[in-house]
Amino acid sequence: QVQLVESGGGLVQAGGSLRLSCVASGRTLSNYGMGWFRQAPGKEREFVAAINWNGVSTRYADSVKGRFTVSRDNAKNTVYLQMNSLKPEDTAVYLCAATKLRSPVIAAPLYDYWGQGTQVTVSS
Repeated sequence: QVQLVESGGGLVQAGGSLRLSCVASGRTLSNYGMGWFRQAPGKEREFVAAINWNGVSTRYADSVKGRFTVSRDNAKNTVYLQMNSLKPEDTAVYLCAATKLRSPVIAAPLYDYWGQGTQVTVSS
């Protein structure tokens, strides 16, 4: 079992930056691929970014490419999402997830564990 806890969300003006963290407990994070997803009110959960087990391979949604960067520190059992040039449309609850596949997976159903999420609000 893996427990995931996100932090770092908040209120920021458009053009600003935030760094989200996802700390894992229960199992060694290096056994898992990790992903970030987001869900806005009234919308379906959507893929944001993913990273493979050792940090070598990443994938991004087209909407965040060039603005967001996913990284991980397996020694700290932590995954990060650096978000720059934020836009109002980035407003959502951001969730991290772990998959036993160890690769950067896009599809949400392939993830085995989920955090509760952290709210990101971008004002215009």
